[in-house]
Amino acid sequence: MSPSGQPFHPMNLIKQGAFWAIHLGCLGVIWVGFSWTAFWTCVALYVVRMFGITAAYHRYFSHRSYETSRPFQFALATLGATAAQKGPIWWAAHHRHHHKHSDTEEDIHPPGIYGLWWAHVGWVLSSQFISTRMEGMKDLLRFPELRWIDKYHMVPPALLLALLAGVGSLLAAQAPELHTSAAQMVVWGFCISTTLLYHGTFCINSLAHVIGRPRFKTGDDSKNSFLLAVITLGEGWHNNHHRYPGSERQGFYWWELDISHYVLKCLAAVGLVWNLREPPARIYEEAKSGPLETKPANDDARNPDFRAAA
Repeated sequence: MSPSGQPFHPMNLIKQGAFWAIHLGCLGVIWVGFSWTAFWTCVALYVVRMFGITAAYHRYFSHRSYETSRPFQFALATLGATAAQKGPIWWAAHHRHHHKHSDTEEDIHPPGIYGLWWAHVGWVLSSQFISTRMEGMKDLLRFPELRWIDKYHMVPPALLLALLAGVGSLLAAQAPELHTSAAQMVVWGFCISTTLLYHGTFCINSLAHVIGRPRFKTGDDSKNSFLLAVITLGEGWHNNHHRYPGSERQGFYWWELDISHYVLKCLAAVGLVWNLREPPARIYEEAKSGPLETKPANDDARNPDFRAAA
């Protein structure tokens, strides 16, 4: 998984073009200005789409840490895809590979080996990871609708962009007192929100293996960070997660902020999701002794099933 010797791939030009165009689009704020309507749209779409990444792409599609119906599964896939981080099968496949080889040379983004830039964004922009890894993905590949959205992953963000432009135009015409426009809603609601979302997500691949403190010895460099948990709705408890990836909740204790977990509990209360998996008692017993000197005998952190059965 070395960053050197990358083969040329024409699709990488399109991918990089879109990625940097979204970043450059943030400069549009110079011309479109500020309004509270656009600002709160930006915040709302950051939070909602971060939930799509954390609760859907990560906790559901990557780790299957809870269950849901087939229609709501597709809704989760669509929500995650609006974040413009490719499709659910692509995302889950690369993430499962990361857990299997975390912080080794086979890992796709180990900051301790290939550096922070590669771990944060270099691997995303490389030509090595254009295609979806099909091995070990039978649980998702059996759904044609997931294969469709994985292939046409740019449809949801494109529709979101068009919706923002339409809403901005409507508000400019019907509610001029809100001081917004189509261009302003696109810049704030899509470009700025998506750029922040990119780097919030990428911080887990890079900084969550560099800053913070470990609770468990997992055989990698994963750490827990309250700051990263805040900006990612709970993903900052990364050492917890690497110790027991099959758990839906990543904040193992009540004082570990995990907004994605709270929302999933609400969805469970109304029957949209169920069987939210938690760490077994032995994990809490292990936590009392602090980081171990050797990896645990029952090594859930590299469990190939990624569900870490109790």
